[in-house]
Amino acid sequence: MSETELVLRSTRVVTPQGTRAATVAVRDGKIAAVLPHDVPVPDGARAEDFGDDVLLPGLVDTHVHVNDPGRTEWEGFWTATRAAAAGGITTLVDMPLNSLPPTTTEAGLHTKREVARSKAHIDVGFWGGAVPGNAKDLRPLHDAGVFGFKCFLSPSGVEEFPQLDREQLAAALGEIAGFGGLLIVHAEDPDHLRAAPQPHGPKYADFLASRPRASENDAIAGLIALARRLGARVHVLHLSSSDALPLIAAAKDEGVRITVETCPHFLTLTAEEIPDGATEFKCCPPIREAANQDALWRGLADGTIDCVVSDHSPSTADLKTPDFGDAWGGISSLQLGLPAIWTAARGRGHTLDDVARWMATAPAALVGLRHKGAIEPGRDADFAVLDPEAAFTVDPAGLQHRNKITAYAGRTLHGVVRSTWLRGRRINDGGALSGPSGRLLDRPGPPDA
Repeated sequence: MSETELVLRSTRVVTPQGTRAATVAVRDGKIAAVLPHDVPVPDGARAEDFGDDVLLPGLVDTHVHVNDPGRTEWEGFWTATRAAAAGGITTLVDMPLNSLPPTTTEAGLHTKREVARSKAHIDVGFWGGAVPGNAKDLRPLHDAGVFGFKCFLSPSGVEEFPQLDREQLAAALGEIAGFGGLLIVHAEDPDHLRAAPQPHGPKYADFLASRPRASENDAIAGLIALARRLGARVHVLHLSSSDALPLIAAAKDEGVRITVETCPHFLTLTAEEIPDGATEFKCCPPIREAANQDALWRGLADGTIDCVVSDHSPSTADLKTPDFGDAWGGISSLQLGLPAIWTAARGRGHTLDDVARWMATAPAALVGLRHKGAIEPGRDADFAVLDPEAAFTVDPAGLQHRNKITAYAGRTLHGVVRSTWLRGRRINDGGALSGPSGRLLDRPGPPDA
């Protein structure tokens, strides 16, 4: 430890080997060693003792709609990354749509990177987009550093990011598989959505009926078949329908290269509790019933679902009209994901080791960030310090999101983020946030590159 610059100590440090009392030595922004709790602090090193607060790896959120540039009245890199830092997130990957231009060309990626560069409070990476007509842009975007490509199988909600039909999906996935890329998919079948009753008015039950489980199930079944045929790597975004879990588990067992995420709102909120007109709960696919939620938790526990990420999709207040047919679909939760999940997880017998795996280690692995997502030597010194016993009531006014709208308003959650650290530097100290110090990340090469 002779060259150690910083020592972080806690009686509860969450490591890949389990939670234990430990001292974490930091040098040059990296974790140099994880040592016994009582080792002496070397001369010249700064020491922080967190007592019984839990030292977690900084969370990695691979599903965030920052909407910058072009729709910065909805969000933006400054506000989104501050909210992330306040919530214990140290890395996010930005979605390619809702910004103008969308990240569907190399020029669009360059524009987004230039906007983000001076505003990022945490580390930021970028997804590319697969849309009709941009097959020629996929390889250049891959080479320019995007982590993979997002597509929709049903309308995205914004005209500049159209969905792929079956033939276009096959062509895009074949192209992406050819260079070893990853396709991440909003999997809802448009035929089922067209056949369902169209939503209108304030009743959540009417909206839920408009997004049937069969739409997700059939879209995922088709994606699995295509990935199997092409030997391609695919990822299912924001899984809502638990009916799809057996299909996914069977595909994984036979070696199909598929991973799956779900989101805090699907694991903590239920259709039965959503009041009429409360469109802050609207998202696509939708929040479903309590029994469905129980099955999602089982899928998470047995590994069918790989990770939990926010799908933070904000908008201005005027777009959240009380009509579920007209309101913008998206839930703002970037700052609240960790306490929301911990509150539900602890009640179901899960531990913070599980939470760290779902919200840090697995998302980092999804995008190949081998230097993120765990407390072990060689990784970035990214940490969240959590008081897991402390509770608070969500006050939207206290959020760092640009628009103070959240489905969690008024809820009591357990788990207060006391501080957040990025490469050994404290960027959030009890809610006091430092200036931008994040880096823009490129997709890493293969492990032997």
